Amino acid sequence: MSAFVHLVERFAVLLEPLFHASAAAAAIVLFTALVRLLVHPLSRAAARGQRARAALRPRIAELRRKHARDPERLQRAVLDLHAGERVSPLSGCLPSLLQAPAFLLLYYVFSHASVGGETNGLLTHRLLDAPLGDRWTDALAADGVFGGAGLVYLGLFAVVTAVAAFGYRIARRTAATDPAMAVIDDTPGAGAVTAVTRLMPFLPFLTLVTVAVVPLAAALYVVTSAAWSAVERAALYHR
Repeated sequence: MSAFVHLVERFAVLLEPLFHASAAAAAIVLFTALVRLLVHPLSRAAARGQRARAALRPRIAELRRKHARDPERLQRAVLDLHAGERVSPLSGCLPSLLQAPAFLLLYYVFSHASVGGETNGLLTHRLLDAPLGDRWTDALAADGVFGGAGLVYLGLFAVVTAVAAFGYRIARRTAATDPAMAVIDDTPGAGAVTAVTRLMPFLPFLTLVTVAVVPLAAALYVVTSAAWSAVERAALYHR
Protein backbone atom coordinates (compact mmCIF):
# COMPACT_ATOMS: atom_id res chain seq x y z
CA MET A 1 0.00 0.00 0.00
CA SER A 2 2.74 2.44 0.93
CA ALA A 3 4.51 1.69 -2.37
CA PHE A 4 1.35 2.70 -4.21
CA VAL A 5 1.15 5.93 -2.19
CA HIS A 6 4.73 6.77 -3.15
CA LEU A 7 4.01 5.93 -6.80
CA VAL A 8 1.04 8.30 -6.96
CA GLU A 9 3.04 11.00 -5.18
CA ARG A 10 5.84 10.66 -7.74
CA PHE A 11 3.34 10.91 -10.58
CA ALA A 12 1.92 14.01 -8.89
CA VAL A 13 5.36 15.63 -8.71
CA LEU A 14 5.88 15.02 -12.43
CA LEU A 15 2.45 16.44 -13.30
CA GLU A 16 2.56 19.40 -10.93
CA PRO A 17 3.92 21.89 -13.50
CA LEU A 18 0.81 21.25 -15.63
CA PHE A 19 -1.91 20.63 -13.03
CA HIS A 20 -0.57 22.46 -9.95
CA ALA A 21 -2.69 21.65 -6.85
CA SER A 22 -4.70 19.04 -8.78
CA ALA A 23 -1.60 17.08 -9.80
CA ALA A 24 -2.47 14.08 -7.60
CA ALA A 25 -5.93 13.90 -9.19
CA ALA A 26 -4.29 13.96 -12.61
CA ALA A 27 -1.94 11.20 -11.41
CA ILE A 28 -4.94 9.03 -10.53
CA VAL A 29 -6.40 9.58 -13.99
CA LEU A 30 -3.03 8.59 -15.47
CA PHE A 31 -2.88 5.51 -13.22
CA THR A 32 -6.37 4.52 -14.39
CA ALA A 33 -5.38 4.92 -18.03
CA LEU A 34 -2.32 2.71 -17.47
CA VAL A 35 -4.48 0.01 -15.85
CA ARG A 36 -6.95 0.11 -18.74
CA LEU A 37 -4.09 0.00 -21.25
CA LEU A 38 -2.76 -3.15 -19.58
CA VAL A 39 -6.21 -4.75 -19.66
CA HIS A 40 -6.90 -3.68 -23.26
CA PRO A 41 -5.55 -6.90 -24.86
CA LEU A 42 -8.12 -8.83 -22.83
CA SER A 43 -10.84 -6.44 -23.98
CA ARG A 44 -9.83 -7.10 -27.58
CA ALA A 45 -9.90 -10.84 -26.89
CA ALA A 46 -13.36 -10.48 -25.32
CA ALA A 47 -14.61 -8.68 -28.44
CA ARG A 48 -13.24 -11.46 -30.66
CA GLY A 49 -14.85 -14.02 -28.36
CA GLN A 50 -18.21 -12.28 -28.59
CA ARG A 51 -18.05 -12.34 -32.38
CA ALA A 52 -17.07 -16.02 -32.24
CA ARG A 53 -20.01 -16.80 -29.96
CA ALA A 54 -22.33 -15.00 -32.34
CA ALA A 55 -21.00 -17.16 -35.19
CA LEU A 56 -21.80 -20.32 -33.20
CA ARG A 57 -25.45 -19.46 -32.65
CA PRO A 58 -26.77 -21.33 -35.74
CA ARG A 59 -24.92 -24.47 -34.65
CA ILE A 60 -26.23 -24.11 -31.12
CA ALA A 61 -29.75 -23.72 -32.45
CA GLU A 62 -29.27 -26.98 -34.36
CA LEU A 63 -28.08 -28.71 -31.18
CA ARG A 64 -31.23 -27.49 -29.42
CA ARG A 65 -33.40 -29.04 -32.05
CA LYS A 66 -31.41 -32.26 -31.93
CA HIS A 67 -31.41 -32.61 -28.13
CA ALA A 68 -34.66 -30.83 -27.29
CA ARG A 69 -35.78 -33.66 -24.97
CA ASP A 70 -32.45 -34.21 -23.25
CA PRO A 71 -31.26 -30.99 -21.49
CA GLU A 72 -28.20 -32.65 -19.95
CA ARG A 73 -27.00 -33.95 -23.28
CA LEU A 74 -27.70 -30.55 -24.84
CA GLN A 75 -25.59 -28.83 -22.20
CA ARG A 76 -22.70 -31.26 -22.72
CA ALA A 77 -22.91 -30.79 -26.49
CA VAL A 78 -22.87 -27.00 -26.18
CA LEU A 79 -19.93 -27.09 -23.78
CA ASP A 80 -18.06 -29.44 -26.13
CA LEU A 81 -18.77 -27.09 -29.03
CA HIS A 82 -17.38 -24.13 -27.08
CA ALA A 83 -14.35 -26.15 -26.03
CA GLY A 84 -13.73 -27.36 -29.59
CA GLU A 85 -13.92 -23.81 -30.95
CA ARG A 86 -11.93 -22.45 -27.97
CA VAL A 87 -14.71 -20.03 -27.07
CA SER A 88 -15.52 -19.18 -23.45
CA PRO A 89 -18.93 -17.73 -22.50
CA LEU A 90 -17.25 -15.95 -19.57
CA SER A 91 -14.32 -14.31 -21.36
CA GLY A 92 -16.10 -10.96 -21.52
CA CYS A 93 -16.06 -10.71 -17.72
CA LEU A 94 -12.28 -10.88 -17.37
CA PRO A 95 -11.45 -7.21 -18.13
CA SER A 96 -13.85 -6.00 -15.42
CA LEU A 97 -12.68 -8.57 -12.87
CA LEU A 98 -9.02 -7.69 -13.37
CA GLN A 99 -9.71 -4.00 -12.78
CA ALA A 100 -11.32 -4.61 -9.40
CA PRO A 101 -8.00 -4.78 -7.44
CA ALA A 102 -6.95 -1.35 -8.74
CA PHE A 103 -10.25 0.21 -7.69
CA LEU A 104 -10.15 -1.48 -4.27
CA LEU A 105 -6.57 -0.28 -3.79
CA LEU A 106 -7.57 3.32 -4.44
CA TYR A 107 -10.61 2.96 -2.20
CA TYR A 108 -8.51 1.61 0.66
CA VAL A 109 -5.70 4.14 0.37
CA PHE A 110 -8.02 7.14 0.28
CA SER A 111 -10.16 5.82 3.14
CA HIS A 112 -7.31 5.62 5.71
CA ALA A 113 -5.39 8.40 7.43
CA SER A 114 -2.28 6.21 7.64
CA VAL A 115 -0.88 3.57 5.31
CA GLY A 116 1.94 1.21 6.22
CA GLY A 117 2.42 2.97 9.55
CA GLU A 118 3.00 6.33 7.83
CA THR A 119 0.74 9.35 7.54
CA ASN A 120 -1.17 9.21 4.27
CA GLY A 121 0.04 12.34 2.51
CA LEU A 122 -2.31 11.76 -0.42
CA LEU A 123 -5.24 12.89 1.71
CA THR A 124 -3.88 16.44 1.63
CA HIS A 125 -4.29 16.61 -2.15
CA ARG A 126 -7.34 18.01 -3.92
CA LEU A 127 -9.16 18.21 -7.20
CA LEU A 128 -9.77 21.95 -7.35
CA ASP A 129 -11.64 22.60 -4.05
CA ALA A 130 -12.50 18.96 -3.28
CA PRO A 131 -10.18 16.80 -1.10
CA LEU A 132 -9.41 13.46 -2.74
CA GLY A 133 -10.28 11.54 0.42
CA ASP A 134 -13.72 13.14 0.86
CA ARG A 135 -17.07 11.91 -0.37
CA TRP A 136 -20.06 13.75 -1.83
CA THR A 137 -21.69 13.89 1.60
CA ASP A 138 -18.61 15.73 2.90
CA ALA A 139 -18.91 18.25 0.06
CA LEU A 140 -22.59 18.79 0.83
CA ALA A 141 -21.88 19.22 4.54
CA ALA A 142 -19.06 21.69 3.90
CA ASP A 143 -20.43 24.14 1.32
CA GLY A 144 -23.59 22.61 -0.10
CA VAL A 145 -24.41 21.52 -3.63
CA PHE A 146 -23.03 24.67 -5.24
CA GLY A 147 -19.97 25.11 -3.05
CA GLY A 148 -16.47 24.58 -4.44
CA ALA A 149 -16.37 20.84 -3.70
CA GLY A 150 -20.03 20.43 -4.60
CA LEU A 151 -19.40 21.86 -8.06
CA VAL A 152 -16.58 19.35 -8.59
CA TYR A 153 -19.06 16.55 -7.96
CA LEU A 154 -21.68 18.13 -10.20
CA GLY A 155 -19.05 18.16 -12.94
CA LEU A 156 -18.28 14.48 -12.36
CA PHE A 157 -21.98 13.60 -12.38
CA ALA A 158 -22.38 15.44 -15.68
CA VAL A 159 -19.43 13.54 -17.21
CA VAL A 160 -20.77 10.19 -15.97
CA THR A 161 -24.24 10.91 -17.34
CA ALA A 162 -22.82 11.86 -20.74
CA VAL A 163 -20.62 8.75 -20.83
CA ALA A 164 -23.52 6.52 -19.75
CA ALA A 165 -25.79 7.97 -22.42
CA PHE A 166 -23.09 7.43 -25.05
CA GLY A 167 -22.57 3.83 -23.88
CA TYR A 168 -26.30 3.16 -23.89
CA ARG A 169 -26.56 4.46 -27.46
CA ILE A 170 -23.69 2.24 -28.55
CA ALA A 171 -25.33 -0.81 -26.95
CA ARG A 172 -28.66 -0.08 -28.58
CA ARG A 173 -26.99 0.39 -31.95
CA THR A 174 -25.25 -2.96 -31.50
CA ALA A 175 -28.57 -4.67 -30.83
CA ALA A 176 -30.24 -2.98 -33.79
CA THR A 177 -27.54 -3.80 -36.34
CA ASP A 178 -26.65 -7.30 -35.13
CA PRO A 179 -29.02 -8.89 -32.59
CA ALA A 180 -26.65 -11.81 -32.17
CA MET A 181 -24.06 -9.44 -30.75
CA ALA A 182 -26.46 -7.89 -28.27
CA VAL A 183 -26.07 -10.74 -25.80
CA ILE A 184 -23.18 -13.00 -24.91
CA ASP A 185 -25.04 -16.26 -25.25
CA ASP A 186 -28.29 -17.96 -24.34
CA THR A 187 -26.86 -21.46 -24.04
CA PRO A 188 -27.36 -23.74 -21.02
CA GLY A 189 -25.12 -22.71 -18.16
CA ALA A 190 -24.74 -19.14 -19.45
CA GLY A 191 -28.06 -17.74 -18.22
CA ALA A 192 -26.49 -15.55 -15.56
CA VAL A 193 -24.00 -14.15 -18.06
CA THR A 194 -26.83 -13.43 -20.49
CA ALA A 195 -28.85 -11.63 -17.82
CA VAL A 196 -25.89 -9.45 -16.89
CA THR A 197 -25.21 -8.70 -20.53
CA ARG A 198 -28.79 -7.58 -21.14
CA LEU A 199 -28.44 -5.20 -18.22
CA MET A 200 -25.06 -3.87 -19.37
CA PRO A 201 -26.46 -0.89 -21.33
CA PHE A 202 -27.92 0.41 -18.06
CA LEU A 203 -24.96 -0.35 -15.79
CA PRO A 204 -23.03 2.86 -16.60
CA PHE A 205 -25.86 4.85 -15.03
CA LEU A 206 -25.15 3.05 -11.73
CA THR A 207 -21.75 4.73 -11.84
CA LEU A 208 -23.56 7.84 -10.59
CA VAL A 209 -24.24 6.05 -7.31
CA THR A 210 -20.64 4.84 -7.04
CA VAL A 211 -19.26 8.33 -7.61
CA ALA A 212 -21.52 9.67 -4.87
CA VAL A 213 -20.52 7.20 -2.14
CA VAL A 214 -16.79 6.45 -2.63
CA PRO A 215 -13.81 8.73 -1.91
CA LEU A 216 -13.21 11.27 -4.67
CA ALA A 217 -9.98 9.54 -5.74
CA ALA A 218 -11.86 6.27 -6.31
CA ALA A 219 -14.61 8.22 -8.07
CA LEU A 220 -12.01 9.60 -10.48
CA TYR A 221 -10.94 6.03 -11.25
CA VAL A 222 -14.55 5.03 -11.91
CA VAL A 223 -15.27 8.02 -14.16
CA THR A 224 -12.05 7.61 -16.15
CA SER A 225 -12.57 3.87 -16.54
CA ALA A 226 -16.20 4.35 -17.63
CA ALA A 227 -15.15 6.85 -20.28
CA TRP A 228 -12.41 4.49 -21.50
CA SER A 229 -14.91 1.59 -21.66
CA ALA A 230 -17.38 3.60 -23.75
CA VAL A 231 -14.76 4.64 -26.29
CA GLU A 232 -13.18 1.17 -26.31
CA ARG A 233 -16.51 -0.54 -26.94
CA ALA A 234 -17.31 1.85 -29.77
CA ALA A 235 -13.92 1.11 -31.34
CA LEU A 236 -13.93 -2.68 -30.87
CA TYR A 237 -17.54 -3.49 -31.71
CA HIS A 238 -18.24 -1.01 -34.51
CA ARG A 239 -15.23 -1.28 -36.78
